[in-house]
Amino acid sequence: MGKTILDTLNAIDNVMYYPILIIVMALAGCYFTALTKGVQFRLFRESCRLVMEPSGEGKVSSFQALMVSTASRVGTGNIVGVSTAICLGGPGACFWMWLMCIIGAASAFMESTLAQIYKRKDKDGACYGGPAYYIEKALHARWLAMVFCVFLIATYAVGFNLLCSYNLQSTFAVYSFYDPSTTPMIVGAILAVLVGYCLLGGGKRIVKLTSVIVPFMGISYVIISLVVIAVNITNVPAMFAEIFRDAFDFQAIFGGVAGSCLIYGIKRGLYSNEAGVGSAPNASASAHVTHPVKQGLVQTLSVYIDTLLLCTATALMCLSSGVPHTVEVSGAMYVQNAISTVFGKIGPLFITIAMVLFAFTTLLGNLYYVDNALIFMNNKKEPSKKFSTIFKIVCVMVVFLGAIIPMDAAWAMADITMGGMTLINLPACMMLGKVAINALKDYEKQKREGKNPTFRGSNIGLKEDELEYWNE
Repeated sequence: MGKTILDTLNAIDNVMYYPILIIVMALAGCYFTALTKGVQFRLFRESCRLVMEPSGEGKVSSFQALMVSTASRVGTGNIVGVSTAICLGGPGACFWMWLMCIIGAASAFMESTLAQIYKRKDKDGACYGGPAYYIEKALHARWLAMVFCVFLIATYAVGFNLLCSYNLQSTFAVYSFYDPSTTPMIVGAILAVLVGYCLLGGGKRIVKLTSVIVPFMGISYVIISLVVIAVNITNVPAMFAEIFRDAFDFQAIFGGVAGSCLIYGIKRGLYSNEAGVGSAPNASASAHVTHPVKQGLVQTLSVYIDTLLLCTATALMCLSSGVPHTVEVSGAMYVQNAISTVFGKIGPLFITIAMVLFAFTTLLGNLYYVDNALIFMNNKKEPSKKFSTIFKIVCVMVVFLGAIIPMDAAWAMADITMGGMTLINLPACMMLGKVAINALKDYEKQKREGKNPTFRGSNIGLKEDELEYWNE
């Protein structure tokens, strides 16, 4: 029974990514890049400047919204996802991950700009929105928005949480006390209890502490990766040669597409940076900015931070170390083996601590997006307290289950649910592309005039009844 379910999940996963998603993502990314004339390159300096632009007192700034979306992107995928891609797909996965990041940044710009244009304001003056809102309002397809919310909930309450829990327990496999039959259950139980305690009203100090520690842990991780690369600097030329040789070995790629570096690079790149998935726009809509394009530009940076900085740090550290990248060590073990070549026994321990912190904050952060989807599905009202409690208990059970399921099942569930979101969000963005482009033209026009761009829907031909926030 279990094997049948796993085979079915893998079959769906394979078909969804090749040929469907690979074509949709490539077309959308190239289309948005051409449509915006390479906004992710042209306005990179402007994006950096906008990050530090202040908002009104008590309001969510561009920087804060960027940190929320980056926190959801940065997690176990930056470590385990990249390792898995290299071990199962080959070093060439790095190249395809970089390429999808670069063209995906244009998709991130479009979805976040649209989320800002069609966002709403609650009774306290806070902003909210996301793909469900622009699909409903601009495309007049509430049914499709509801389907998107179902996939979002399946992704962030089930798929990603199963995978996050699995990735965390897998970091303990390098230690002598690890027992495959009992350790995953113990780790899963402890993690589930901690997450449940925080979700059900307690643990505010834990959440606050981890939110402070995680950024420092991320910086430390990059520094340690650079140290490993520096120690193995003589291996770097050969490492890059291996990446590009494997990336363009088309005979091997087309000989087994589903397990190739091309597909693994795209899958793990998408899982890590989430460009075009439709998650980050939920955070982007909360920012108080004077023009929607500002937040669209800021969100391109989040994709770069995630993939070009953190994922690349993992990839180059592992490949430069010279340790074998085999199927047997795919996951956290490959990273731990690489870091131990320089830091000895302390290296794997650091990775375990980083994974614990990343996993914990990711598990809690994922539910921010889920709450937004639940409110939309409940006619823009918060669900009852009883429903919320039951839902959170189910989420805690998912966390425990994730620690004890097979690796293939965890990855397949996350890939499928995330793929469903992407297949709804990217076509919606393509259909609404003209709105975002008109907003970009309006922004650049005002910049050329020496103004601090401000936005009104009428500036780009939108009627008052099409928007809520920007007509006030």
